[in-house]
Amino acid sequence: MLSKKEKDLIKEIWERLTPVAAEIGADALLRMFASYPGTKTYFSHVDISPNSSHLLSHGKKIVLAIAEGAQDISQLTVTLAPLQTLHAYQLRVDPRNFKLLSHSMLVSLACYLGDEFTPVAHAAMDKYLSAFAAVLAEKYR
Repeated sequence: MLSKKEKDLIKEIWERLTPVAAEIGADALLRMFASYPGTKTYFSHVDISPNSSHLLSHGKKIVLAIAEGAQDISQLTVTLAPLQTLHAYQLRVDPRNFKLLSHSMLVSLACYLGDEFTPVAHAAMDKYLSAFAAVLAEKYR
């Protein structure tokens, strides 16, 4: 699905974004909440207003998990196994939300990276985030 060049590009992008993980993740979450208000239901117990500590903390967790998966995409199922179990059995997140967040993350990356988010980078990242979302949803089957 992903060429070696695409995997290297994805890994490099996420390594660069790790220092701003909280900001990128929070932006993607806010975009998802604005575009798909139903996704807020999983966050009704925390403050998800812009720049809140809860939003930044969860955004950072998301980006760091995506970055960790990018280190060895061939092992994505193994890397995400704990998150699969958490989201499927404990949090019971609707698996469709993973795709919604992936789309929101692409928009956030495009805004943050600007001209560096080339069509090649966009296509590679779209493939990776789609795979990431699909792996997270595997426990629901």
